[in-house]
Amino acid sequence: MMDKLTASVGTALDRFIAKRQEQFPYATGELSQLLRDIALASKIINREINRAGLSDLGGAAGTENIQGEQQQKLDMIADVRFTRALINGGETCGIVSEEVDDIIDTGNHHAKYIVTIDPLDGSSNIDVNVLVGTIFSIYRRRSPIGRPPTMDDMLQQGTEQVAAGYVLYGSSTMLVYSTGYGVNGFTYEPSLGEYFLSHANMQCKENGSIFSINEGGYNTFNEGLKEYIRRCKEREYSGRYIGSLVGDFHRNLLKGGIYIYPATSKYDTGKLRLLYECNALAFLAEQSGAMATDGKQRILEIKPTSLHQRSPFYVGSPKMVEEAMQCLEDYTEEEVEELETKTVQIRS
Repeated sequence: MMDKLTASVGTALDRFIAKRQEQFPYATGELSQLLRDIALASKIINREINRAGLSDLGGAAGTENIQGEQQQKLDMIADVRFTRALINGGETCGIVSEEVDDIIDTGNHHAKYIVTIDPLDGSSNIDVNVLVGTIFSIYRRRSPIGRPPTMDDMLQQGTEQVAAGYVLYGSSTMLVYSTGYGVNGFTYEPSLGEYFLSHANMQCKENGSIFSINEGGYNTFNEGLKEYIRRCKEREYSGRYIGSLVGDFHRNLLKGGIYIYPATSKYDTGKLRLLYECNALAFLAEQSGAMATDGKQRILEIKPTSLHQRSPFYVGSPKMVEEAMQCLEDYTEEEVEELETKTVQIRS
């Protein structure tokens, strides 16, 4: 009986980070501190989300971000909290945020790292009490130490990430991250104010039976994607789409599945942002044995050309992603044109 009452609560995030520090011979504690800064900000955001309904923090703020999207009040709060934590922590020289047009120069010009971040993914779901999250990537700077960050520091391929992760705010709050040595998940214990290791060495299943896509845009999908969705339905796969990227990705990581946000007539280059959404989740996907592509190439090998660049996104269990890619490849432009011509002839 006493053994149960005094059972260990597990490994705290700080201790876990400290133990893994030897994996980075080039670092002297800065990366570990940077991860702690992100964890601290996430605890504050968790508190704000939990009291949003009672503090009038839900709803739109009446402004738009660089993508022309309505900013929610909590978008702006989260952006301020994470930016402040990263500036005060002193370990990042520059930040790219979804909510800010340009590079954020932290003034910490001797810092070795830069951070790209979506402070609050899926924030419009706050009003209806649905999952939201934070997504982040960490890179080593390229410019000389002691100078302001440059665009070259920010526009790095996903292969150059030294760490990436997300925070999921839901029935329990989780921080999931990787430094290139597997993926580990930590669950927040609010009474102790600590994250504890709850999901060690997370692995995505090779195959799955969940497909996550907004089928409202089905008529705008290309024929290859329509074919893949038809196959999923013929197999009676479960269609699960929360509308929160972190939530959908997290479920499929644990249970096996594929998440798709394709190019459409409305978003011809996709909707999700490469630097602070796709790259981070692609890094985690590959570390867990999953795959991530834009429909043609590996996400992590795409060379960014702008801070808020968009990309189509196919991520999840490798067999499902590979089949989706094969469907896209099978329906070439010539085949689609031929199909459209036959359709017109039949109708006439």
